[in-house]
Amino acid sequence: MNKTALIAAGVVLAGALAVFVVLPAEMGYDPTGVGEQLGLTEIADPVGEELERGMARMAQQDVLVLSSADLPPAEGVADAWQIELGPFESVEFKYTMPEGAPMTFRWQASAPVAYDMHAHPFEGGEELTESYGVDTAQEMRGTYTPAFTGIHGWFWENRSMDTVTLTLAANGQMSTSTIFQGDSVGERPIEGATAAIEGKVAGHQMQSEAAAE
Repeated sequence: MNKTALIAAGVVLAGALAVFVVLPAEMGYDPTGVGEQLGLTEIADPVGEELERGMARMAQQDVLVLSSADLPPAEGVADAWQIELGPFESVEFKYTMPEGAPMTFRWQASAPVAYDMHAHPFEGGEELTESYGVDTAQEMRGTYTPAFTGIHGWFWENRSMDTVTLTLAANGQMSTSTIFQGDSVGERPIEGATAAIEGKVAGHQMQSEAAAE
């Protein structure tokens, strides 16, 4: 294939990505309907039951308090994790935590990523998921205090054509962590964690899959 053909193919590919992925996800404009099927329009317009529940909760409780500076670490274990996300790759990372035990955290990425900070209770499961922030950012830090015992964390998606490195540091009463990526679910132990928290979230799906239904 000559240089002209390669350039033309690149232009066609970029146009297809814009129509099928970027416009639905960034602007909520979905001329083909594919964005809705993939759950991308839900990202562009995040107002939904999960976010409404989370906003109602935060109006009554200090579940999430963001900070512009590093905070003294919360009592408990210290944990650090890092991942590389290729173009349009996503991952969901959850800590198992008890109700009312604060966690201080900071995550940062080498470029802006889309995120959804949310939690699933053991009692009630997927239908009672609460989202506390849906946006695009390069970093986030603060104090998070679980409103219920369950799994708590973030969904991140790299919506660029470059690989993004994301790092997370947290301190608190986390007992274990779980990583959801694609069709795989991996339990990840936390060094120094001793308190076991029993339970599971019935019917849990990766956040992007749930949004697509």
